Amino acid sequence: MSADAVAVTGLGMVTAGGHDALSTWERVLAGSPTASYDAQLQGLPVTFSCRAEAFSPKQVLGNNYTWRMDRFIQLALAAAREAAAHAGLERGTVDPVRLGVVIGASGGTAASGAAWRKLFENRPQGISPTTIPGGSANMAAGEVSLDLGAQGPGFCVSTACASGSSAISLARDLLRSHTCDVVVAGGSDSACSPLAAASFDKLRALSRRNQAPEEASRPFDADRDGFVLAEGAAVLVLERSEHARARRAPIHAYLTGGALGCDAHHSTAPTPDGSGAARTINAALASAGMGARDIDHVNTHGSATELNDLSEARALHTVFGSPPPVTANKSVLGHSIAGAGAIEAALTVLTLQHQQIPPTANLDRIDDRIDLDVVTKVARPQRMQTALSTSFGFGGQNAALIFTSA
Repeated sequence: MSADAVAVTGLGMVTAGGHDALSTWERVLAGSPTASYDAQLQGLPVTFSCRAEAFSPKQVLGNNYTWRMDRFIQLALAAAREAAAHAGLERGTVDPVRLGVVIGASGGTAASGAAWRKLFENRPQGISPTTIPGGSANMAAGEVSLDLGAQGPGFCVSTACASGSSAISLARDLLRSHTCDVVVAGGSDSACSPLAAASFDKLRALSRRNQAPEEASRPFDADRDGFVLAEGAAVLVLERSEHARARRAPIHAYLTGGALGCDAHHSTAPTPDGSGAARTINAALASAGMGARDIDHVNTHGSATELNDLSEARALHTVFGSPPPVTANKSVLGHSIAGAGAIEAALTVLTLQHQQIPPTANLDRIDDRIDLDVVTKVARPQRMQTALSTSFGFGGQNAALIFTSA
């Protein structure tokens, strides 16, 4: 491993599967879907989501963080604290000027929604002063930087459903350029609002299985009808391997490759042949100095939408010919938009650590047009050295990350 290799020394998660990384991993490994009826969506065409019900901001963060932050920031901060503790990243253990933070986020809706109601009621004086700092997309990175005392580069990445993966790829660049010694990177979103549910439904992107929400998220299945909105966050602590060894930090995996790209094809639809995604995957392989045969497993974007699943399958066939075994975590956790790619990256690290591929839930009959070895029903023990994680978003945003076992 080269001296400027990027080590994963810590990870944290908050998802519908659990309030931390371990509980999320166990839920995903069991293949037990988290989608359920959501009272906040009552009366809408879609009435279910994947909420992080086990996460209590007051209990985890304290009262000071509950009144002034939108939920997506709370989720990011909780995941970052877990990741930092996992990495032994306490204040004073690294040069704060060389510590960066990159968080993928879309921004909050709770604070802005409350402000709009005050305006409609002709009560602008009632708008909270926390409206802007409590809901701006960049404040996830800002609050994490403040909490960790990070004085290096700190910024938000917003590339729709590829945001979390994009943040991790950019963090790798900061480390390899020696701009930073350590970067805390990931993504966070709370996408279960009524506005998001109504808007995505108008795009025909959401499943409408209101009578059986636990069966709704079914990537690659012939009867899939859309994704399930979710909330969640994941954060990785990344550092140059030389730096990690010097401070005797645990190394859980290596981020050996990463690439970003754009379809430049359509505002919401991917390239039908998957060519944009394939270019990005090939770029990630090149950045890692690897070939397609070096990849043992793919953690797919697997959104369970008609077009995206087909496009991704075609991209994988373009790159690999005969793709390695794949899985789709959204079948269990739903789609947390800006947080999804980071959650799947963290789960890819755990997949390599445990040498087990989690199953894809709800895959009863694979689409005849999708010729993939999809792990389903139960987890599959598998000897793996290297795995690929993919993320794709509106605007044609593509991201690919390659992780290697430590």
